[in-house]
Amino acid sequence: MKRIPVPRRRAAGFSLTESMVALAVSLVALGSAVPGFETARERRHLEGVAAQLETDLQLARSEAVALNRTVRIAFDADAAGACYVVHAGGAQPCRCGAAGPACAADAAVLRHVRVAAAGGVTLSANVRSLVFAPLEGTVTPTATMRIAGRDGREIRQIINIMGRVRSCSPGARVGGLPAC
Repeated sequence: MKRIPVPRRRAAGFSLTESMVALAVSLVALGSAVPGFETARERRHLEGVAAQLETDLQLARSEAVALNRTVRIAFDADAAGACYVVHAGGAQPCRCGAAGPACAADAAVLRHVRVAAAGGVTLSANVRSLVFAPLEGTVTPTATMRIAGRDGREIRQIINIMGRVRSCSPGARVGGLPAC
């Protein structure tokens, strides 16, 4: 009787060495991509805070006209971060802090925003408060609000006497914005 040779089947799958090489290549690719993701996340956070501030400035202007009442934005900062409160009422009745806005009885809080220092974005203004007039929608005084990230990127919101907001970036470091 003649033996018929049976062909050997090759083992399917990967060897341990092949798996380790693929894992090493994946880890190197992931390690180079992670810093880019963090930079993109920080930039989006910076742009988000700037967009929220611009929206709230327009809210204050429109509410002053709609309510036929003076509307103010008060800015405040402490070690934990910065905040602002949009309110209708008299001068200096509201302060914002980590626990939320603290207002006098005659003040109506329309909006309160807190920007935590731990988030990597800082908010500052060159004025303590802005006053929006009810009849014309004008603002006093004109002001510049600065939103800055850890990486040196910065967005400035500049509000003129007519209540219009213009955004710019020093050195045009934030894409899509003109240089200040």
